[in-house]
Amino acid sequence: MHDFLEQLVGIIWGVPMVVALFGSGLFFTFALKGIQFRLFTHAINVVRGKYDDPNDPGEINHFGALCAALSGTVGLGNIAGVAVAIKAGGPGATLWMIVAGIIGMATKYSECTLAVKYRNVNPDGSINGGAMYYIEKGLGKKFKPLAILFAFCCSIAAIGAANMFQANQVAAILSSNF
Repeated sequence: MHDFLEQLVGIIWGVPMVVALFGSGLFFTFALKGIQFRLFTHAINVVRGKYDDPNDPGEINHFGALCAALSGTVGLGNIAGVAVAIKAGGPGATLWMIVAGIIGMATKYSECTLAVKYRNVNPDGSINGGAMYYIEKGLGKKFKPLAILFAFCCSIAAIGAANMFQANQVAAILSSNF
């Protein structure tokens, strides 16, 4: 089982995945005309609360929305993974993490825009959204099995993958250094 999982991880997180992620980031950067650079000051103003109005509909303010989005993005791989990358690749790995982060901003912008466009607003005013909603609503009903698979995989990852991965990486670093 260990060998099978190791091969599967090598396929999933190998060069094709890096090319797909970096390629999609470049695609969105060019398609959206460098959104992460053009609207950077606007993004800072939104986070600072310049456009907050207590009478606006919604459950959280702009800063709360940013924190919620970041909490779903930063974590798995971005905490322990950075330490592992710097240990394995040296200081040069930091440059490529920064470049990948800047390119990835356009992908995250696209993801959040789709989540807002295709979210469900319930009769009580609460909101449900996320990738499983925009997969089904944006791509059509025939993609509902993919949306269900995505939600199922997120559930499995939330149960063990995130905490187990980070605990494993921290233990491996401590074990090799002490």
